[in-house]
Amino acid sequence: QVQLVESGGGLVQPGESLTLSCTSSEFMLDRYLVGWFRQAPGKEREGISCISTAGGAHYADSVKGRFSISRDSDKNTVTLRIDTLRAEDTGTYYCARGSSVCSAVVAARSYFYHHWGQGTQVTVSS
Repeated sequence: QVQLVESGGGLVQPGESLTLSCTSSEFMLDRYLVGWFRQAPGKEREGISCISTAGGAHYADSVKGRFSISRDSDKNTVTLRIDTLRAEDTGTYYCARGSSVCSAVVAARSYFYHHWGQGTQVTVSS
């Protein structure tokens, strides 16, 4: 089974920043599309960002300007930095692997991703 592992979640205060990481011990992430999704309590999973093998990235309108996705090939990691955290950012964050080219549509839809991590919890609360 393809394994993706997220890390970096936790309890943070509004306005703080957080960096989430996605890595794999089984394959090289820079060979694949990688997306980040989140699921808030009681809500459906929401696509928030993706990054192509060439480095092109897209973001959901709801997170533009505060979220930044990037690759670190040396560490075989895709990171998602979240600035100015808000209570509505609370949820479980998942990374996923796909084979398409990142676009606004691909960032938004889980259809394009075939392998998922178990998620990391982010709670924003004062």
